[in-house]
Amino acid sequence: MTTWPILSVVTFLPLFGALLVWLLARGGDEAANRTARWIALWTTIVTFAVSLILIARFDPTSTDFQFVEKTDWLAAGIRYHMGVDGISLPFVILTTALLPFCIIASWRAISQRVPEYMMAFLVLETLMVGTFSALDLVLFYLFFEGGLIPMFLIIGVWGGPRRVYASFKFFLYTLLGSVLMLLAIMALYWNAGTTDIPTLMHTAVPRNLQTWAWLAFFASFAVKMPMWPVHTWLPDAHVEAPTAGSVILAAILLKMGGYGFLRFSLPMFPLASHDFAPLIFTLSTVAIVYTSLVALMQDDMKKLIAYSSVAHMGFVTMGIFAGTMQGVAGGVFQMISHGIVSGALFLCVGVVYDRLHTREIAAYGGLVNRMPLYALVFLVFTMANVGLPGTSGFVGEFLSLIGTFKVSIPTAFVATTGVILSAAYALWLYRKVVFGALVKPSLATIKDLTFREGLTLAPLVILTILFGVYPKPVLDISAASVQLLVNNYATATSAIKAASLLH
Repeated sequence: MTTWPILSVVTFLPLFGALLVWLLARGGDEAANRTARWIALWTTIVTFAVSLILIARFDPTSTDFQFVEKTDWLAAGIRYHMGVDGISLPFVILTTALLPFCIIASWRAISQRVPEYMMAFLVLETLMVGTFSALDLVLFYLFFEGGLIPMFLIIGVWGGPRRVYASFKFFLYTLLGSVLMLLAIMALYWNAGTTDIPTLMHTAVPRNLQTWAWLAFFASFAVKMPMWPVHTWLPDAHVEAPTAGSVILAAILLKMGGYGFLRFSLPMFPLASHDFAPLIFTLSTVAIVYTSLVALMQDDMKKLIAYSSVAHMGFVTMGIFAGTMQGVAGGVFQMISHGIVSGALFLCVGVVYDRLHTREIAAYGGLVNRMPLYALVFLVFTMANVGLPGTSGFVGEFLSLIGTFKVSIPTAFVATTGVILSAAYALWLYRKVVFGALVKPSLATIKDLTFREGLTLAPLVILTILFGVYPKPVLDISAASVQLLVNNYATATSAIKAASLLH
């Protein structure tokens, strides 16, 4: 592999950038703000460039963890242990790729306490990449929980009028679920004598401990996803967060829940995962149908997209717990695709919000007459959100549904109605905002996309269409790891099925 600790470099480079901002951009004047913006932008671009080396040197045929770094850290065998496989690498790349867009989107939108804002984002990047690369339970927990603090500040300091309420709700919900996960981590340590994730993946966990540990991890990941009925913090957090905060929340932080299910629930607690799969299917289908109906009733653009995120995450949990090759691969792909598409949709809302300072759907209409380029870009992401064939949104949903059909036909049938409902709310939003006559006086002089906005949205348009037509790069990276996960899960659960046939 590489001779230098590339994963640690990708993980901690943004932290170094945050330190530079703190040292070089003190004082609240315009010069300090400009310095902070440029340091943050270049740090995120360099981090992304270094992370591309991971893809170049990654062996997709291997099921082992790669770029592994291991060194003693705390007492009792808790180690600083980092590494990525085909499941975690796409999320690392997604994180490093989206951060420069967030910095550019905040360029003009954030004018107060700019250095602190940029530092919060850079620290958040370190914690997110660390979450996807950690191979020790204690290290994972620290990164996973640490991400709460910068996000709490981003919503609470730079958010909308109800930002304090939204940030505390976000913090308390997520923290409460994670306390249970900490107890489960301790129980696993007492059972196996190690917190090393690769070791624990091959350690037999007693049946009763599997059940309790699964429920404890589920409490944390379900809130993070968020699954119905613990999703209520998400619309508030999205509505109050600044545009870039919403992008990161939807694109990366929600994916930590799905990643947790793939990394811990299925490999470590296969029997419990099998037992609780019907529960997950029920919650997923309720989320898909119910939150789609709620989205239809929204009058705030951000709230509508936030509820659509909950519905789309329903496809992910359903696919993952189907435990089939297509289901799990579809869940991974859907998370990557949703990261690009939902992030882009929030950027699109940010574009019009920067002009009119309102997100009320009723305040818009007929934008196609003044903003044809914006209308085109917004259309691409709306269609991807609906799951139109030829966009990345279709591939993930289709694979998740195929994988679930093999296991539970009623679940897949109900979930398919969610595809129809998503078309209803997404197209309704698009028609209200973009089409019709331009009658409102406030819209008479509205300007089309600026060069900076076009620069942020163009790559996301390209990726959405590219992965829709040619999903092979994402599916190939994760294929070997997903196959191993599914094989191990099938081996563990076949014993249960054999026993039930005997009875």
